[in-house]
Amino acid sequence: MKRIVLALTILVGLNSFGQTDPTIMTIDGKAITKSEFLQIYLKNNNDPKYDKASLDEYMELFKKFKLKVAEAEALGYDTIPKLVKELNGYKKQLALPYLVDSVKNQSLVKEAYDRTKTEVRAAHIMLKISPNATPEDTLALFNRMLAMKKRIEDGESFAHVAQGQGGSEDPSVAQNGGDLGYFTAFQMVYPFEEAAFTTPVGKVSEPFRTRFGYHILQVTDKRPARGTMETAHIMVAISKKGEQESEDAAKAKIDEIHGLLKSGENFEMLVEKYSDDPSTNKKQGILPAFGTGTSTRMVPAYEEAAFALQNDGDYSEPIRTNYGWHIVKRISLEPVPSFEDMKESLEGKVAKDERAKSTQNSFVTKLKKEYAFSDKSKKTIPWFYTNLDSTYFQGKWTASTLKGDKPLFILDGKNYGQRDFANFLIDNHRGVRKDDIKLTVDEQYARWVKESVLNYEESKLVTKYPAYKALVSEYHDGILLYEVMSDKVWNKAMKDTTGLAAYYDANKNNYQWGKRVDADVYECYSKVSADKAFELLKQDTIQPAAVVKAINGDSELNIRHRNSKFDIEKTSYLTNAQLALGLNAPFEADGKFYVVKVADLLQPGTKEFHEAKGAITSDYQNYLEKEWLAELAKKHKMTINTDVLYSLGK
Repeated sequence: MKRIVLALTILVGLNSFGQTDPTIMTIDGKAITKSEFLQIYLKNNNDPKYDKASLDEYMELFKKFKLKVAEAEALGYDTIPKLVKELNGYKKQLALPYLVDSVKNQSLVKEAYDRTKTEVRAAHIMLKISPNATPEDTLALFNRMLAMKKRIEDGESFAHVAQGQGGSEDPSVAQNGGDLGYFTAFQMVYPFEEAAFTTPVGKVSEPFRTRFGYHILQVTDKRPARGTMETAHIMVAISKKGEQESEDAAKAKIDEIHGLLKSGENFEMLVEKYSDDPSTNKKQGILPAFGTGTSTRMVPAYEEAAFALQNDGDYSEPIRTNYGWHIVKRISLEPVPSFEDMKESLEGKVAKDERAKSTQNSFVTKLKKEYAFSDKSKKTIPWFYTNLDSTYFQGKWTASTLKGDKPLFILDGKNYGQRDFANFLIDNHRGVRKDDIKLTVDEQYARWVKESVLNYEESKLVTKYPAYKALVSEYHDGILLYEVMSDKVWNKAMKDTTGLAAYYDANKNNYQWGKRVDADVYECYSKVSADKAFELLKQDTIQPAAVVKAINGDSELNIRHRNSKFDIEKTSYLTNAQLALGLNAPFEADGKFYVVKVADLLQPGTKEFHEAKGAITSDYQNYLEKEWLAELAKKHKMTINTDVLYSLGK
């Protein structure tokens, strides 16, 4: 819910464009300018209209939004520690693209594009390592990796070493021998991608480290990227228990479906009738596109089957994956786009990716020059060499003996002193080396300097970059809106059981059942099957399972049974059926045939509270919001300059 609200929040907080920018609205004395409102209006309207009716309609939405945010601020939501922490977390993420070396970043964007044109197949061996591992533990793992690398280079198969005793600690190694299949840029963490793309085919990399552990990899193939594939599929699920009977039934069913395709049946119709994938069987079987430029990866068997299809519209033989059996249809294949077409999306990915951090050191160097950084630590840091001891690694060290606060460095005229560094050390004692006090201090000092410089630059972003300020405002208002709406509307409606019940009692006429039937429905895929089911069901004692078994026989495509209370007006195949108590004659609807045995005809009537609780709660939330907004309109002073509003289209 929170992500939805944040995504839909109206963007506010853009810089004013100066004295000539007229005010379009004020709320509690806070002015919103014409240019700000126009920016918001355009952001939320793909086809903007500037007639009076359209502007009035949008202004009503905007007023409601601003009232809610103003109330949240008046209630102090922007000072709640958890919300302040959440916003600061978002600000950190939003700041990342502004805290890198833009020149070097562009080289990373070009590198990423070049890599998207190639797919690498590699196998890897991984050894897990704790973030707090000692140098001795790290060296031991490094040497284990070197030993495994030598065994492979001496002739042992990579899979044998990976799966053997003391081999890879990747849980998937038992199934794949370390083989990760083909991948391209952004589909692996950057250090892994870097090793894969810089290691020649057939060679084994040097050991390298990622956040998952130490790795070596062997590149087994490199090929031109095959592009982005869009497919549809028909899936027959298999039992997770692995019974052979279920396996055999699934294979028989997919073969039957494949036979129908070969005989000319429509793929999309067969998807709707038979596919067991609930996420796609109402969408013609279409799956998300995968391949170059996407973050989606399919299981290898599916990808290989898809890319083997030569033309749009071709479909595969049945293939088996861990999810079941599939028939894959090719919808479209797009080649790798040009650099110009991909540049913007690649820039966004690079900015959020681990690789962007590699440019921070050069960026910090530039910032030091910009802000006249002056290092004074030569004379002031030795105190820490002398006074830091083993209690530091236990989180018990204090700087109680530090009497002064001499500067360690100066940045933009501000002193960063010994007490600042001492506090940093206390807050960041975890995960540091424990073998050498001086080395620990030096590493922590370098980390503190870098962090301080970046933090200082981050504090300047709002004034330097209007786009950043706008994003921060968007997240700020989104967080407040979500919290105040949760408290005043959403959660209140769910917790206020008395109010909810009273609302239901006052509005019962809004919650009515249509005409329903309590029935067994037999859905058949041919008239022959429907007629046969009808004859069998004339035997009052026959059970639904027996009917299904008798008609399906060796097939899995003839009949399906469901039992429920069906709303006639909301069940398409029952809408025009003239149903009576007992067994009804077969009828055709939506391209299928149905036999319905009615146990009871349920007349229209008022739904009980528990039967309509979801709809009642939603309506009660809308009621609470309407009442709340009426209160806010009285509480907060708002004025609209209609002359400025209607001038937008001029």
